[in-house]
Amino acid sequence: MQNKTILITGIAGFIGFHAARRFMAEGYRVIGLDEVNDYYDPSLKEARLMELDPNRYTFYRVSLEDAATISRIFETEQIDLVLHLAAQAGVRYSIDRPDVYITSNIVGFLSILEACRHYPVEQLIYASSSSVYGSNTKMPFATTDAVDHPLSLYAASKKANELMAHTYSSLYGIKTTGLRFFSVYGPWGRPDMALFKFTEAIAKGQPIDLYNYGEMGRDFTYVDDIIESIYRLMQTEPVADPAFDQENPLPDRSNVPYRVFNIGSHSPIRLNEFVALIEERLGKKAIKHEMPLQAGDVPESFADVESLFETIGYRPQTTIEAGVHAFIDWYEQHYRLKEEVQDGA
Repeated sequence: MQNKTILITGIAGFIGFHAARRFMAEGYRVIGLDEVNDYYDPSLKEARLMELDPNRYTFYRVSLEDAATISRIFETEQIDLVLHLAAQAGVRYSIDRPDVYITSNIVGFLSILEACRHYPVEQLIYASSSSVYGSNTKMPFATTDAVDHPLSLYAASKKANELMAHTYSSLYGIKTTGLRFFSVYGPWGRPDMALFKFTEAIAKGQPIDLYNYGEMGRDFTYVDDIIESIYRLMQTEPVADPAFDQENPLPDRSNVPYRVFNIGSHSPIRLNEFVALIEERLGKKAIKHEMPLQAGDVPESFADVESLFETIGYRPQTTIEAGVHAFIDWYEQHYRLKEEVQDGA
């Protein structure tokens, strides 16, 4: 059993919640941080928190931009490890509200980096995104590829996080690991993401919007595979690459303790096929509104995860069929129970 203290930002979020459960089960002392904003239904975030054993973690309801409070938390709680998952998510919302992405994803991340600088930790693992690959068309996306052509401010903010992390690794020796997540899904997922939206709409007989006429390819990655990868990476440490070539530098290598990984299923699926799996499980046909590709979206996303496997001996392995069924099982149980409580009130 571990006796280390891990700070998980975004603990009321989808991945943060699952990460908290895993690290608690492994014996870590968990400190959770989340502002529980209303980007999507706050009641789902509160329900996640209610699922966590209150005797196993300490929770702070605070904004990332509140640097003074973040600093006090680090000082008070004596943090050993940081898993930074809190961020403003969503590609399309970044077109409507770019300001939120600067304050949350840039200024907020700076608060975390500064706290790690002044109250040194063993490692900082932070969420990046597959969206950093932008207009790249070479498949699968590899961490050795340049990522200089983002298509949304969300993607740009995640690329900025990687650059900021490298700077702090270089200046202050902070050991940083960036994780480029590919379309994470599973129980307790976000209502703004494809699986949740499609399931809810099909179940209620409402239409769904299929962008790029349903031909978008996504590397859907089950949340348990994400958490297993995070846990294993937390048991390893970034080190400076002794073979780093400064004359011909690779984007994912460095002469400082910095690294970045893809975490994807390495098995992309078209949205039309994805919807068919949901239809089969629900026993209902979708009402489809086929639409062109939206600004900021990429037509295909496909992860090369070999460097992840080389580092931790694990690659995501949950099949899309098993993952979709697990989500819908949770969705039906969670919302049926919620309706029963409301009906009985």
